[in-house]
Amino acid sequence: MISIEATFNRLRAQGRAALMPFITMGFPRRESAFELVPALVEGGADLIELGVPFSDPVADGATIQAASQRALQNGMSLALCLQQAAELRSRGVQVPFVLMGYYNPIFQMGESTFARCAAEAGIQGVIVPDLPPEEADSLQAALRAHGLHLIFLLAPTSDGTRVKLVTHRASGFIYLVSLTGVTGPRDRLPPDLEQFVARVRRATSLPLAVGFGIARPEHAAHVARIADGVIVGSALLKAIDRGDDPVAAARQFVADLRAGIEAARAARPGEAPQGVDNL
Repeated sequence: MISIEATFNRLRAQGRAALMPFITMGFPRRESAFELVPALVEGGADLIELGVPFSDPVADGATIQAASQRALQNGMSLALCLQQAAELRSRGVQVPFVLMGYYNPIFQMGESTFARCAAEAGIQGVIVPDLPPEEADSLQAALRAHGLHLIFLLAPTSDGTRVKLVTHRASGFIYLVSLTGVTGPRDRLPPDLEQFVARVRRATSLPLAVGFGIARPEHAAHVARIADGVIVGSALLKAIDRGDDPVAAARQFVADLRAGIEAARAARPGEAPQGVDNL
């Protein structure tokens, strides 16, 4: 496996932002990840966010909610997600895996058991959007005991106190939610996104990855100029769902985003994208 830290360090040296696509495990079919994940890597993904389907995904919009419902109907569970991640590792997938899941299934499995199983499955980071940092001590300790990062989120509404709390506790990278609201593609990115990224940048040297609302290569290019990572979920799931060949659609969608990120780097020859030189 390649670590999260090594990935961001390598990309820093290349002057390029990371591309992190999100898929819902078990969507559109129960074992789709075995084809989709390698296709995402072939398309240019640097890290992959593996979404654990949940019945009440409060941070997610209609697209991911629908994908989660189908995955649950397909019999997907947290335990099966971890089993499939382990199988992907055994098939030679080396890019970092970041598991995104809500807290209830983790609580039901038991934090220590979850941390151990996640590490054994080759997971390197965990995002729990409904677990605030004030209540994350025990899970973070369990994950750290097995060498895993608990990835925290910040939103444009996060004040200075919140930013200080999260940046003090964070490791791996910080997930910046680009807008207020739930996940889902948007026609345009928020006009104050650059200021938000810069505000958090002043508080930490950790990589900053931006998600929510990114749908097109030009969005990816814009984010790549101001942040260290580009996260795309809902727009990718739509492409998978609408494509006659879901695997080919996923590969091409990620390749197009990767081209946007490369264009952002090419636009500033010899210079790292803004923020990458601060890792």
